[in-house]
Parts: sequence; C-alpha cells; structure tokens
Amino acid sequence: MDYIAQLAASPEAWAAVATLIVLEVVLGIDNLIFISILTNRLPEAQRPRARMVGISAALILRLALLSLIFVIVGLTAPVFTAFGNAFSWRDMILIAGGLFLVWKATTEIHHNVDPEAGEKSGPVTASGFAMVIGQIFLLDLVFSMDSILTAVGMTPHLPIMVVAVVVSVVLMMFAAKPLAEFIQGNPTVVMLALGFLLMIGMVLIADGFGAHVPKGYIYAAMAFSALVEGLNMLARKARTRSREAAETPD
Repeated sequence: MDYIAQLAASPEAWAAVATLIVLEVVLGIDNLIFISILTNRLPEAQRPRARMVGISAALILRLALLSLIFVIVGLTAPVFTAFGNAFSWRDMILIAGGLFLVWKATTEIHHNVDPEAGEKSGPVTASGFAMVIGQIFLLDLVFSMDSILTAVGMTPHLPIMVVAVVVSVVLMMFAAKPLAEFIQGNPTVVMLALGFLLMIGMVLIADGFGAHVPKGYIYAAMAFSALVEGLNMLARKARTRSREAAETPD
C-alpha cells in the first residue's frame, strides 16, 4: 500500500499515467477499427454482444500479459537467425499477426468491391459468429502484445500500466458503437478503414523483420487520409443539398 501511496503522491507518476493512456488509446484505435468492421458483418442484433466480447477479450488479454510481464519482456530475446536477421517470439507473433491482418483486410476489400461474393455465402450463422469472435481474439492478442510492450517501454511501474490499460479499454467500449455505426453508414469510410488495416498489417510484418517504422509517421498518414475523407464527405453533403434545393419547386 505504501508503494501505491507513493505513486499516487508523485506528479511524475500522474504524468506517466496520462501519457500512457493517450498512447494506449491511439494504439487501441487499430484494434477498434478491426472489431467494428468484423462485427458489422453480423446481423444487427448480434453486433453489440460481439463488440462487447471482442473488447472484453482485449482487456483480459492485456491484463493477463501484464501479469506475465517478465515473460513478455523475455519474448524479445532472439530465438533463431535467418537471412542475417535474428528473430524473437515477439517478431514471429508480429509477422503472423501482420499476415493475418493483410489477408483479412484484402478479403474484406474484395467483399466490398464485389458484394455478390458475400451474398453467395449466405446468412451468418452461429458458427459465423464464433468465427468472427475467433478472428477478433487473434488480432486482440497481437495488438495486446504491442500495447504491453509500449507500456513497458514507458514506465517500470506495474500499477501505472494497469490503470492506463483499463482506462484505454473502457474508452474503447464507449467508442465502439458510435465508430461501428459511423463506419457502417459511410461506405467510403469502410474502404479507408480497410486501407488503414492493410497498412498496419504491413507495418507489423516489417517490424517483425526488424524494419522499424516510427508509429508517428503511420498515424500522421492515417490522420491526413481521414481529414481528406472528411472533406470529401462534406463536399458530397453540399452537392446533395444543392441538388435537393434545385429539385424543390419554388
């Protein structure tokens, strides 16, 4: 308790909590976009439950990984060397997760470009619901690994990591429904989000092979793309209002 009290009385600890929460929220955006896109494929009645299961799994995985923090840090030790590069368990997890994310994003892009392919597959069944949850769980694991390694690099204090992770996941829970509805209601945003996931998958693969891309560049590119898409949406709404005004008789 004395240790917790000392942290609570430390301005540096509060600054670390605030900084880490912001970082965890930013990292969680990728996770949330993936969950939103996958759950939007389910019948509307199943979507809230699927989102809650996916985000709850993200929280449980993050807390479980924090409890195994010394094991997680050990996953960065080289396991074998190939093509002149040393690979750790973390690298292999990132590569596998990146490949899965690239495959899934490509599949979803194909589904959006050719909707008839999705219609031929028939309605989503209970097994389809379980498949969606399984895919969310796999990517939760990859994103959770990235999240915890970021937390470890920011602070040595476990309570600060726990607080930041819990707060960021709670914020994800509040943002999940509005984000999913926004993506569902704007088809062009769906394609943009899938492009983000494709880029993130490639970054994970590159990171696994030792080519570290600064995340600031990635999120700056995503923010710029989102800004351009926002301007396009405003332009489309303005054109729609102009047409409606022209068609309305005086």
